[in-house]
Amino acid sequence: MDTIGFIGSGNMAEALIKGLIAAGVYRREQIFVSDILPDRLEHFVHTYGVQLAQDNGALAATVDTVVLSVKPQVLESVLGEIKTNVGLQTLIISIAAGKRIEVITKILGDVAVVRVMPNTPALVGKGASGVFANAKARGRLEEALRIFEAVGTAVVLDSEELIDAVTAVSGSGPAYFFLLMEEMIKAGVELGLEGELARELVLQTAAGAAALAIDASKKGEEPASLRRKVTSPGGTTQAAIETFEANGLPQAVRAGINKAYQRSKELSA
Repeated sequence: MDTIGFIGSGNMAEALIKGLIAAGVYRREQIFVSDILPDRLEHFVHTYGVQLAQDNGALAATVDTVVLSVKPQVLESVLGEIKTNVGLQTLIISIAAGKRIEVITKILGDVAVVRVMPNTPALVGKGASGVFANAKARGRLEEALRIFEAVGTAVVLDSEELIDAVTAVSGSGPAYFFLLMEEMIKAGVELGLEGELARELVLQTAAGAAALAIDASKKGEEPASLRRKVTSPGGTTQAAIETFEANGLPQAVRAGINKAYQRSKELSA
């Protein structure tokens, strides 16, 4: 893995650059960035010591791997800017939400493309990414995995269509947990806890539950099993769980994720 360039310097690009340097996947001098925002570029130089490209075309002509970390609505114009600079051996990685690989190859030609759906916990090194490589990129799939494993977990998908499922489950997923945290904090306050105290308890409970579930998963234990272990018959947890179920929480969660999935498919059409 020689050089990598990021077109676009948003939060996800920053998370990846920070993770790549920390993990030693790339050195600072191997990482290039281009953007239309001078302030962001200055931030990247001073904070991470990376290299600046004169423009998008110059970046694409310089690096071995190009990461398209731009907003979906500008992707095609960016592709037009780099199409004459992308080499036969260039690996293109796109994190532009809702944009299928065919959008990229229609403009750049028969190039190696990996499409990735990451999520925002990558900002703290706890991301979950779904990765799909077209036929030409499959031999370089390990390169893409190393990039996204630097900021969390990355899983390989068998088909590009599964990106929509990843979007619904983990791409949008942090917001589902944030919503549950919000409501738990509100409930705690209603029960007499001070707001800051309720927040501290809920956030630590969320972090602890996630850590416990991850540890148990390594031993082959499912979340449902953990739930049953802490649900004593006739106890407080059972009373809450039965109320959640009676109010349709399980069905609402699945319906919401299905709705996100359908919307992802619409946006990718």
